[in-house]
Amino acid sequence: MTMTLCLQLAAVAQLAIAALNFALPQLLRWQTDLARLPLLMREVFHVHAWFISVTLAIFGVMTLRFAGEMAAATNPACLWLAGAIGIFWAIRSVLQVAYYSASHWRGRPGRTAMHIALLATYGGLTLVYSLAALRKAS
Repeated sequence: MTMTLCLQLAAVAQLAIAALNFALPQLLRWQTDLARLPLLMREVFHVHAWFISVTLAIFGVMTLRFAGEMAAATNPACLWLAGAIGIFWAIRSVLQVAYYSASHWRGRPGRTAMHIALLATYGGLTLVYSLAALRKAS
């Protein structure tokens, strides 16, 4: 599989995560819990959810547009963009393991599978972008 194709797949994955993030409260049935929060906390939650979704959409669109340039490693700006996105996903991967309590998933097969799938996805995005950022010009 070529680096360009890996980057294009990473872009599509980010666009999918962005779309899913918009629906997260419905998917995880958080509406009742969110409704009990004070207004400011509820607003902060929604702003952060939208902000992350928009950020991931920008990452996805920029990667789709510049996947070839990132893979060719001839444009320093594209290498820096790949590096920045790689760092973003590396931090998210660490948070998946180090911040979230295992009590959310341990002993629950479905949630354990989701935890592992998310970690693999975030780690895979880290790997693709990091490899793209560290490539030498071809």
